[in-house]
Amino acid sequence: MHTAAVRRAGLFAARPPLATRRVAASRAMHSVPAHGAQGRGAVCVAARDGRKERHTGGVVGTSSRAAGAPRPRNSVAITQRHFSSGLPDHDVVGLPALSPTMETGTITEWLVKEGDAFAAGDIICMVETDKATVDFEAQDEAVLAKILVPAGTPDVAVGTPMMVLTESTDDVAAFADFSAGAPETETAAPPAAAPAAEVEVSAEPASAAPATPPAAAPAPGGRVAASPLAKHLAKSEGYELSAIAGTGPGGRIIAADVKEFVPAAMPAVEAPKAAAAAAAAPATPAVGQPSPSGDFVDYPVSEQALAIAQGLTVSKQTVPHYYLTVDLKLEKLLKVRETLNEGLPEDEHLSLNDMLLKAAAIASEKVPDVNASWMDTFVRQYNSFDVNVMVGVGDGLVAPVVRDVGRRGLKAISSDVKALASSAQAMELEPHQVETGTFTVTNLGAYGVKNFAPIVRMPQACALAIGAAEERVIPNEDPDSEDIYQLETMLSATLSCDHRVVDGAVSAQWLAAFRGLVENPLTMLL
Repeated sequence: MHTAAVRRAGLFAARPPLATRRVAASRAMHSVPAHGAQGRGAVCVAARDGRKERHTGGVVGTSSRAAGAPRPRNSVAITQRHFSSGLPDHDVVGLPALSPTMETGTITEWLVKEGDAFAAGDIICMVETDKATVDFEAQDEAVLAKILVPAGTPDVAVGTPMMVLTESTDDVAAFADFSAGAPETETAAPPAAAPAAEVEVSAEPASAAPATPPAAAPAPGGRVAASPLAKHLAKSEGYELSAIAGTGPGGRIIAADVKEFVPAAMPAVEAPKAAAAAAAAPATPAVGQPSPSGDFVDYPVSEQALAIAQGLTVSKQTVPHYYLTVDLKLEKLLKVRETLNEGLPEDEHLSLNDMLLKAAAIASEKVPDVNASWMDTFVRQYNSFDVNVMVGVGDGLVAPVVRDVGRRGLKAISSDVKALASSAQAMELEPHQVETGTFTVTNLGAYGVKNFAPIVRMPQACALAIGAAEERVIPNEDPDSEDIYQLETMLSATLSCDHRVVDGAVSAQWLAAFRGLVENPLTMLL
């Protein structure tokens, strides 16, 4: 059995594909010295099973962080350094959390092969997270001795050992059969056909962890910290969150914890019976699953698409939606846009959507209740209007965020939207560029869609849908005109709302303010 010490390393950090800058050392993982060791390379000795373990602390990089300080974003997961008489010194690197909400990931491609050496700045592999596909960049030199997670392996949990590093290519051959599984001294699992009594007899020693995990520690204020998906799964299964042990950051309960949770009232020995019953059942399609008569094709779902699907499902089932639609006259707005574009280069022209984003931001300043979130026991209202703008990418969608729209000019807003859309099409968005903002705007006008009702994305309270601009025949409101009807360029906008945060009167006020700004665009200057 290898003796090992767990240390946090700063070998790697994430950056977007093809990005021109390197991640600063301060964004890399900083060490937490083991057993209180304060200096880099400090060594302490701890007893374990009659043997001694050597723990090394310190920073593998150029920056430092005090013990207990918050981990920087995009930091690396725990790295284990092993000192063993059977194998050369080596590091086992776990899959890092490359976004604040990442629970699992997929290594889409290994750019460094087994036996290859790499230097600081080299890209080791590409990792698909719930937000984007990012590069995994080395911050120090080493040799990749063994790949533990093949490319394409789905749903790899954060912290899962993904590779083994050594200092010399001469050591690579020693890891040909290396496995990051359980220690060699662990008792083998009993045969599947063993009776329940034998399972109980071959239990782990008294020092082993109990079968039932400890309950999750409540967050400050008595609440149990859990992800929205974990809360939804626990509610649907009838589980109490306080009874589930969290394995996420700070003990936070994640979806995997709920899926693996076994209630105390349901003994684990019942699992084989359930499996046997399932095996004996006739092979019939699941409820709601079509029974095709011919061939069909199954397509894999990416981590990002799965995260979006799960998030929208939870939002639709949790948020009490309602929808309001207004028709907007665009003649004056289009004339102002035409005038502004006359003084701009063609590649900097303002779009109709840019001006609608600005109008939405100003309307939210007038009616700030829509720029808020439901926080279970209180409502949080935001001072900054950060808008997620839906962008089509291949067969899917991404929603990059445009920050602080209310305090910025139209040219800056337009430049940001163009840059984000270009990065999205090239699959180069950084994780922080696809974080959830405070409001969402989605525009399907280019596809000829007249109106639609979007799902409110938790924790936001509202989402605005923009339909296609078209000429419509409407009553002529000019009393001096002889024409009864007139042609007007118009579009329909639908506001989806969370009724817990925004009631009907507030949403109607926001839409009235939004329509006033669109139909009288010069008022945006006031």
